[in-house]
Amino acid sequence: MRSSIPDLSALRAGSRTVLARLLTQVENADEALVPLLEQLAPWLGRAQVLGITGAPGAGKSTLINALLAELRRRGQRVAVLAIDPSSPVSGGALLGDRVRMGEHGEDEQVFIRSLASRGALGGLARAAERMVDVFDAAGFDVIVVETVGVGQSEVDIRHLADCRVVVCAPSLGDEVQAAKAGILEIADILVVNKADLPQAARTVHDLQASGVLRSVDGWTVELVPTVASAGQGVAALADLVERHARSAGVGRRRVVPAAAADAAGGGSRAAPPASDEALFAQVADWRAQGRGVALATVVRTWGSSPRPEGSHLAADERCEFIGSVSGGCIEAAVIDEAQRVIASGEPRLLEFGVSDEQAWEVGLACGGRIQVYVERIG
Repeated sequence: MRSSIPDLSALRAGSRTVLARLLTQVENADEALVPLLEQLAPWLGRAQVLGITGAPGAGKSTLINALLAELRRRGQRVAVLAIDPSSPVSGGALLGDRVRMGEHGEDEQVFIRSLASRGALGGLARAAERMVDVFDAAGFDVIVVETVGVGQSEVDIRHLADCRVVVCAPSLGDEVQAAKAGILEIADILVVNKADLPQAARTVHDLQASGVLRSVDGWTVELVPTVASAGQGVAALADLVERHARSAGVGRRRVVPAAAADAAGGGSRAAPPASDEALFAQVADWRAQGRGVALATVVRTWGSSPRPEGSHLAADERCEFIGSVSGGCIEAAVIDEAQRVIASGEPRLLEFGVSDEQAWEVGLACGGRIQVYVERIG
């Protein structure tokens, strides 16, 4: 039976019933919605998407609950998309996050939706971006996306969120250095939650000494201690979130993923290879336009790899790109790192994959290992 198509005008007018039904249809990948979702385009890119991620037990949900109250005091209309682990029995969301935010359930200016990860890697769920689009079109000012509890390499939120908040628990210890090349590196704001615990001060010190409080594209990564259960530090966090929106803008997912997502994994098409002649002609054109450009080159491979050593990908400061270094496995990550290289001028040697058996843990779906050298051109 053909599903009914929600009324877009009712969504724009604030109907919670229509919003809830549309989100469910998006989650269920209802293809009948495709024409309607395309009609949302004029209203997208207006909300600030706030990604909150971190390891299990760091207190993400409690922090979001406190932040919701602070944002509402500031007159913000807020949606929350909480990605929960999938139940091994039903496949649905366990709803633990939503329970912790239950006190906001009666607020008409807050909408909280849980979404099962359904086995998707990277900390998000496959329907997350389109559900964020629905919230954006519905007129919310801030859309909070909470990932499942993640480890070092689950960093998909970097392509969806305008502002990325990484929540750390006290007593990270040596894990600071281990995570530095992964999840800590995507942060715009670092939060040390449970700052009333004895180990918290040491964790703050270790993070400050680790070099992760760097400046990228005019924004210096900030660190704020919080005690979310008592509301301490939450106003300071909200101040930083607002300042980041003024500094970096909103609508990031509408710019960065447009090119990169097509090259990323998860069922997207692979990036096309390009001849060196075509690639360097494009690089010359970008430079003639005054754009910053970075060149990524495969310098070493182990095991299976769809692109040989010497393969190139070039990306400009607008995230436009040409070429391929993996055929779709890691292009999005490489393009993201290229932006850092363009901004800093410092080259980087990236490595993806660990073995054919474990490569999925770090995003090299094709197996094997690969080293990619990224440098600024000019």
